[in-house]
Formats: sequence, C-alpha cells, structure tokens
Amino acid sequence: MSRIITYAQAINEALREEMQANEDVVLLGEDIGSYGGVFKVTKDLFSEFGKDRVIDTPISEAGFVGIGVGAAITGMRPILEIMWIDFTLVAVDQILNQAAKISYMSGGKTKVPLVIRTQGGGGRGNGAQHSQCLEGLFAQFPGIKVVCPSNPYDAKGLLKASIREESPVMFIEHKLLYNMKGEVPVEEYSIPLGKADIKRKGKDVTIVALSSMVNLALKAAEQLEQEGIEAEVIDLRSLVPLDIDSVVNSVRKTNRLVIVQEASTSFGWGAEIAARVQMEAFDELDAPIARVGAKDVPIPYSMELEKETLPQVKDIVNQVRKSLYIYV
Repeated sequence: MSRIITYAQAINEALREEMQANEDVVLLGEDIGSYGGVFKVTKDLFSEFGKDRVIDTPISEAGFVGIGVGAAITGMRPILEIMWIDFTLVAVDQILNQAAKISYMSGGKTKVPLVIRTQGGGGRGNGAQHSQCLEGLFAQFPGIKVVCPSNPYDAKGLLKASIREESPVMFIEHKLLYNMKGEVPVEEYSIPLGKADIKRKGKDVTIVALSSMVNLALKAAEQLEQEGIEAEVIDLRSLVPLDIDSVVNSVRKTNRLVIVQEASTSFGWGAEIAARVQMEAFDELDAPIARVGAKDVPIPYSMELEKETLPQVKDIVNQVRKSLYIYV
C-alpha cells in the first residue's frame, strides 16, 4: 500500500524508521534538533529520540564531521547533516582523507558506517556559495559512495540502504525537490545502491540524468514525444557505485546518448559517462555523445541569470534534436 508524501517527508520517515530499528543510529548537525532543520527534514525527531540521539552542533562542519568519523569507527552509525553542500568543503580533510580512506588504510579491519546528508543545486537564487553541485568532486575519491535521489520513493529507499552500509556515503539531496510529492509504500523497503532506474522507456535516444535533472529530462521527453521522438530516460541514482551497464544497454538500443548534469559541463561526471560509453559501445553510436550542463561560471544570485546559467528543459530538447538530426 502506498500514499502520497513529499521528498522531505520520505527522508524523515527513513531516518525515523532506522533510528527505531537501531539505537546506534544518531543524528548530528546544525539546527536539526527542536528547530527540525533548515528544510524541516528532521522535524519531530528531537522530541521522539531526545538530545542524546538528535544532537545540535555548533556551526563547525570540520568539527562535527570529525566527531562523526570517530563515532562511526567505534561502532555507531552517525548521520550528519551539512546544511549546504558548499560547506562540505570546510570538512574535506575529514571526509576525503579520513572517512574515505580509514578502511583501506586499516586493511579492512576498520569500518566507517557514516552517512553525510547534505543538499545542493540551484534554482532558488541562493547565489554562488549556496548553489553548487559537487557530487562529481566526491565521486573522484575512492572509498566513499555518492547517492543523489530524484524523487520521494527513491529518497527513502536509498537513504535506508545508505544507513545500513558499512562504508561512508555522501547522500546528496536537492533543494528544489523537498516539496516534490510522490507515492511511497507504507511497507518496509530499501533500494540497493548502484542500480540505475529507467524512468521512461524509449527507442530513439537515451537521456541520462541525476537528481533534479531527471525530472527536467522527463519533461523534455514529454515535449519530444509530441514530435514523434521517443526518449529513454535513465536515472543513475548514484555515481558511486555507477551502473554503467544500464546506460550501455540503453545506448545499444537507441544508438544515441545525451547526458544531463546540473554541475558545470567542463570536467563533470558526464564526461566519465561519455568516456565509458565510448569505450564499451562505440560501434553502437549513430551520433556523437552530447552533454547538457551548467555554464562554466559561478551561479548568479539573480534568478533570471541563474536560469540562463543552469540547464533548462529547452536545452535538453534542443540537444536531443541536434543529436537526432545531426547527419540529416
């Protein structure tokens, strides 16, 4: 049985259920207690679980991420909330030099079951220091998993799986998705990490996207359908692990690939997808692999300029048309 809830409520449910099931699960972060978080994702958890398990921290990401790493390696399952992904950069040493590497450096004897929840992306006019998409940065460092859900159902299922992992997970939510509504089962479920999902089937072109860009890709596919173009939309769900097989199998069917990322196009994760498909399915391609992404500038504060900087539905539609008709 399912009901309609928001993306934020789905994450809240995942946190509550995992805390109820395992007393070693604790939350740490800025304003996550009685305030319920800046996006109200941790609403009511403080009153249910108390100050020993829902812990408000000072504005010191380096400090409480360090505490989280220590708690994880000593047997707890901390879930940290970093209010904006931009501020993970002040805790890079703790995340990428400590959490990501401790298991390897201990020969696998030390586990780091740590989840870092944070939100990224633009679309709200929050400016250059509160609108970045840094998922590609974290994906470059072995030892840490990177998960980016695009809808309420995936958000709950992927978060529950992430909390149960024995290795650190960057769980990146998108600020524009918190009020998105969708069907979420009442029954217990989780979604294994590293399994992409075909959100829409098609035969003419494959569109690969992540997080909020999945929803733009689906809107683009609806427009393209009016022109007789059937686009297949693949939601990667996670960058690490990466389900490249699902992408390659789709490209072998459609013979064209358009990659949509909200991060700047240059040096983004889309280039990795393009390279892998080029290596594994070159003979199947009937057009060059195309990428749609943000312009290579800091995100403007002006909403109108921000729209011109970030990918829009029309950009995806135009790129698909170009890919289909490039040799016509």
